[in-house]
Amino acid sequence: MEKKAIFFTLLIVSLLVFYYSWLPDPNMKSEAYLPKWILDWSNKNYNLRTGVPFVPFGYFLAAYSQMMNSDKPELNTNLIFIQNLGVAGIVAFIAEGGQFLIQSRNPDLMDIYFAIIGSAVGAFTYSLVNKIRFKNAK
Repeated sequence: MEKKAIFFTLLIVSLLVFYYSWLPDPNMKSEAYLPKWILDWSNKNYNLRTGVPFVPFGYFLAAYSQMMNSDKPELNTNLIFIQNLGVAGIVAFIAEGGQFLIQSRNPDLMDIYFAIIGSAVGAFTYSLVNKIRFKNAK
């Protein structure tokens, strides 16, 4: 059950990444439900705002990868980490590539860089939380 919940959360975060990447207005003025301070911050930190949703993406991708590989005795965590960064890069590349089809949007390679960095921060956060959790369980 936990594996399905993590996968579902990862799917929701991915869909949110695509939704916000493919908005016709890059200033997100149409998103009236977001507080003004978030809109102001995202307009001042244009590339950084791309990396923010990739932090939970990286976190849940690391959790899902660990659950999928938990039955393997010799788990190569470095290889899984690199694969997860590749997946994050592919998701960011698709999100940025979709902007070619939106007249008012312009894809930016720096967004892919920030997405990969955000995903790495999420994966490191998951690793840290996991180490603290297992240390306290002993």
